[in-house]
Amino acid sequence: MISEPELVGGVEFEAPEVLTETPPPRPPRTRRPWLWALGGAVVASAVWGGGLYAYGQRTEAGPDLGGYKPVADLCDVAELKALGAVLGKKSQDGAGLGVDEPAMSESSCMVVFGPSETGQSVDVTYTLHKRVDPEPEFAVRARQNGVIQELDGIGEQAFFDSHSGEGGTLRILDGQAEITINLYRQYHEVNGVPVESERLDLSGIDVPMSQDALALMAALKK
Repeated sequence: MISEPELVGGVEFEAPEVLTETPPPRPPRTRRPWLWALGGAVVASAVWGGGLYAYGQRTEAGPDLGGYKPVADLCDVAELKALGAVLGKKSQDGAGLGVDEPAMSESSCMVVFGPSETGQSVDVTYTLHKRVDPEPEFAVRARQNGVIQELDGIGEQAFFDSHSGEGGTLRILDGQAEITINLYRQYHEVNGVPVESERLDLSGIDVPMSQDALALMAALKK
């Protein structure tokens, strides 16, 4: 029989402490600050995005057109009376294809003075730039077409090319408007042989061309 000597004089274990008190309540839970920040960012983003949309929808003012307006039929506006006094009566005219877009408008007219087959032909082109400034390129383009003479008193810039006495081309820039008047002899064929029109003395033709250009510029602003 086993005795309990190990229990006699052994180490006594203390009884576990019994918790009778109720633990204190936890502090109230606070709302996380990043949620507020996120909400503010969303609102700010919406406001900023709405501002960008409104800015994109805003129509920006274009350049000052100086009173020039698009025309549907340039032949109704270009009378060319001064050229008619030199070249003879008009025998035919006709408007070319035109365009009228937000960026630009362009119209043209072809006129024949004298007999329809042997007279002198005049082409008039009117271009109105509604967004881009044509001035930086105007003189460069004019000089690419031959030896030119600069004329004063017609728009902002004006250049004339006499085509060595065979006619002439007058190019004018006035603000956003470009006007070109091109005069040349007509050629036709008889039995397959080219026949040119009657040779007129076209020296000094830049004078009536300039007069008609000034009248056209005034008419385009009405």
